[in-house]
Amino acid sequence: MSEPRPLIIIPTYNERENLPELLDRVLAALPVAHILIVDDGSPDGTGQLADERAAADPRVHVLHREGKLGLGTAYIAGFKWGLAREYTHLFEMDADFSHDPQVLPTLLAATRDADFALGSRWVKGGGTVNWPWYRKLVSRGGSLYARTVLGVPVSDLTGGFKCFRREVLEAIDLDGISAVGYGFQIELTFRAAEKGFRPVEVPIRFADRVAGKSKMSGGIFAEAFTLVWKLRLGRV
Repeated sequence: MSEPRPLIIIPTYNERENLPELLDRVLAALPVAHILIVDDGSPDGTGQLADERAAADPRVHVLHREGKLGLGTAYIAGFKWGLAREYTHLFEMDADFSHDPQVLPTLLAATRDADFALGSRWVKGGGTVNWPWYRKLVSRGGSLYARTVLGVPVSDLTGGFKCFRREVLEAIDLDGISAVGYGFQIELTFRAAEKGFRPVEVPIRFADRVAGKSKMSGGIFAEAFTLVWKLRLGRV
């Protein structure tokens, strides 16, 4: 079996404070990986900083987009970029340290016996750091709601720390994915499972960002809530 060629896709918007340390920690945890930063025209100079790092390290690449176009479209653009090259595994990862880079090798190893690996807060060994009870209730309840409606055997459908074997993404109609916000995570996992690909959940500890500003909004929650029924009824 040939050695894996992983690509870690990191969407950014105003992540200048986090990016340098994040890149160092990701490459230290998984030195064989390449990183693709998908920057949506960050006004704080994140894109310029990413370009400087890419010029100094051939493992770092940058994809610039004009304006804030949404998390889902950023990942789709990153997937297409990676699939056009010879990467064997494609990761999703946040830029705010809510996803621990030390878990990257575990996610990659988990795809030896599964088609895609999901970092999960809601399996044994997983959890959150410094979350109030009501936030846990909303997140865990949302995943249970989506799982019940869609019948997907995954405990954490809304998580965004994932590793896909390239053949999974090649089999999915990426242009047909409609969700833009965090509903994208539900739809992508549903589409993969719908194609018959096997998921495995890896326990993670999810921490809130330390620097920068959260991108979460009420509209993102509303999109995810209605999306599951559209998927179930085949309207998407």
